[in-house]
Amino acid sequence: MATHLDLEEQEQIDQLKHFWKRWGNVISWGLVLVLGAYAGWSGWQWWQRDQASKANGMYDEVERAVLVGDADRAGKIFEDLKSRYAGAPIAGQAGLLTAKVQADKGKADEARATLAWVADQSSVREYQVGARLRLAALLLDAGKADEALKTLPTDLPEGYEALVADRRGDIQMALDQKAEAIKSYEQAYKAMDPTLDYRRLIEAKLIALGAAPAPDAAASGAQP
Repeated sequence: MATHLDLEEQEQIDQLKHFWKRWGNVISWGLVLVLGAYAGWSGWQWWQRDQASKANGMYDEVERAVLVGDADRAGKIFEDLKSRYAGAPIAGQAGLLTAKVQADKGKADEARATLAWVADQSSVREYQVGARLRLAALLLDAGKADEALKTLPTDLPEGYEALVADRRGDIQMALDQKAEAIKSYEQAYKAMDPTLDYRRLIEAKLIALGAAPAPDAAASGAQP
């Protein structure tokens, strides 16, 4: 009996050796690739977290500089941030903050350069659109209405239609395009949430142009 079992075990061992000789390399490489991919993914996740943490730390420094009105320091930190972590979502937000304090301190050229970077390089579409809106306003203030009009975004995330239309109307007014400006303001008025005070400003612009909007259906229905 023992001899019979020994023969069966030997046969199984021989079969295993034959199987491993034929498929061992394939299995080993498969395991290496799977484990390597897992290790790589884990490493990538760790790297992303590490990069995000460092980028967030620099954003906090930008925010502190902005709070005290230090445009020079905010600009230097932002330059460092974008050179190291340009792909981090927080970089775009840092750029918007930096541009605000630069503009507030009369550094219009620096603010425009900062906004241009956010508009072209930010990884967050909403930050790109916000940067283009602010950049268009600065260009308009600088008397560059044609350039401002070209700067306005066209491919818009949901919720930005009213703001862009309103800014377009301002630029068209600067270009003496009254009819076009009225159309833009009307578009902005219709797209703006009726509960927002900003809508009253758009309404005032239309009234000043002799194009007062019709009362909202809900409001007119409430009248006796």
